[in-house]
Amino acid sequence: MSTVATIEEKKTEQKETSKEVSGVTKSPLQGAEGVPISGSEAVLEALIAEDVTTLFGYPGGAIMPIYDALYDYKEKLQHILVRHEQGAIHAAQGFARASGKTGVVFATSGPGATNLVTGLADAMIDSTPIVCITGQVFAHLLGTDAFQETDVINITTPVTKWNYQVTDANEIPHVLAKAFYIAGSGRPGPVLIDITKNAQLQKFEYEGYKKCEHIRSYRPKPIVRKEYIEEAAKLINEAERPFVIFGQGVILGKAEKEFKAFIEKGGLPAAWTIMGMSAIPTDHPLGVGMLGMHGNYGPNVLTNECDVLIAVGMRFDDRVTGRLDKYAKQAKIIHLDIDPAEIDKNVKATVGVWGDCKETLPLLTSLIESKVYPSWLQKFHDYMAKETEKCIQPELNPTDDVLTMGEVIKTLNELTNGDAIIVTDVGQHQMVACRYAKMNHSKSNITSGGLGTMGYALPAAIGAAYGDPTRTTVAVIGDGGFQMTLQELGTIMQFKPNVKILILNNQFLGMVRQWQQLFHEKRYSFVDITSPDFVAVAKGYYIDGQRVSERDKLKDALQTMLNHEGSYLLEVMVGKENNVFPMVPQGRGVAECVLSKEEI
Repeated sequence: MSTVATIEEKKTEQKETSKEVSGVTKSPLQGAEGVPISGSEAVLEALIAEDVTTLFGYPGGAIMPIYDALYDYKEKLQHILVRHEQGAIHAAQGFARASGKTGVVFATSGPGATNLVTGLADAMIDSTPIVCITGQVFAHLLGTDAFQETDVINITTPVTKWNYQVTDANEIPHVLAKAFYIAGSGRPGPVLIDITKNAQLQKFEYEGYKKCEHIRSYRPKPIVRKEYIEEAAKLINEAERPFVIFGQGVILGKAEKEFKAFIEKGGLPAAWTIMGMSAIPTDHPLGVGMLGMHGNYGPNVLTNECDVLIAVGMRFDDRVTGRLDKYAKQAKIIHLDIDPAEIDKNVKATVGVWGDCKETLPLLTSLIESKVYPSWLQKFHDYMAKETEKCIQPELNPTDDVLTMGEVIKTLNELTNGDAIIVTDVGQHQMVACRYAKMNHSKSNITSGGLGTMGYALPAAIGAAYGDPTRTTVAVIGDGGFQMTLQELGTIMQFKPNVKILILNNQFLGMVRQWQQLFHEKRYSFVDITSPDFVAVAKGYYIDGQRVSERDKLKDALQTMLNHEGSYLLEVMVGKENNVFPMVPQGRGVAECVLSKEEI
């Protein structure tokens, strides 16, 4: 019996035995064991078993059998049709970041699969759990340069935590169980499963779905060595100027409470990376601001004055460290991370503590002494006062008529009270939002940290709105980045997620222009980007919006955006040549942070 004949028989059988429920045909095979089902149905059964409710995708020839099966699963699986596969994976990232669950993506073969690569690379470096399921040509056509055939496995190997090609339907339950386990365990990351069309169509004896809980040779959480915990505690107890820096590992480990207890018992000043932002409230008394190239003055400078530096769930990337040969040479360094490969990779640790911070932090907290460091903490406040005078005050409370990005974020804070999810794109607006946004809750800051992907924000905000629909999602985007993925307004139009789109338009590719001004003698080479009427574009997608450029209209416009039922686009015209400071210029150490262009 041919595969095609088998599928046709299956469809006939389904039609005969299905029941009408509220006008929707429900498949009788959902969840059944010992029933011959297709590979496509096995894929959907796996998603249901993994508690997936929402997925993002775009159909095509090689994944059509899965989409055909999806027709009967409308009651259990919500599929969001994006306008570009890159939009699908960024939306899945936003969903994962806002919900703490694994995002799911469907794409077809060839260009559909290759359009996922940027998102895979982004998710890989930012440790975001994603399962991508791509269709592939029939197995007998592999390697023949068939229509829409690409070697997606070799293409995506460097940018996935794991990938695998399925050519036999019998493999699907086991492989997908393994995919979800790898994507969401340990240090999370993206996984891609490529399924040939014959495997999607093939019938096999379905024996149910069993979640994966162990893989030989894969240890997602290293064994915690208590002797290293003890060594770390000893260094902290002996410290006079301890300083904690933390990243997204605290959020991914769901260790926000444990981290807060740790710094509060030890009286430890703590600064965040942009990915770690919101793990503690931004106004926490021990929170001293943001690290990095455009981070706060005090945390950057005092990195080179502390005597013990405690890094929790962060990877010492170049934007945080600046010149490595000038980074914290005076300090003893404690590095807590779930990924042993990160310890000693860039910065040599005095004590490396392997393990999930959910587990290691309470052990460390129990061994450290209750202390306060008033004079040391005051140094951070003193530097903040200096930064406020030279950078923050002019940005948040400008005296001329030109709006600044900072005052827009300040006004947004007043109206949201720090309860919104802020999704940012990449560029000046990203740094301003991360510097000034008020955040009271974890998983509030969603941005592209490691890869710096322009076009990330709009689709990621769509995903975030589905990931946590109880909160207001605000996408803060520049005029350049918005034009990279603005087609996803079509997704908003069709599915109506509640996304507030805030475009900060400086009529430039702002961050590149800032560098050209400061380091290339103001030779503005191809950064003066021309934009359409964004409000008119939004209205073409039946999304309301407005444009403002006057200070006295800003607050009302933001309030209108937030109060509007459904999605809304607000374009705010801001200063064309405003710069973001402080700044650690390239090639300098973090202690050489500057507060103005005159200091460069």
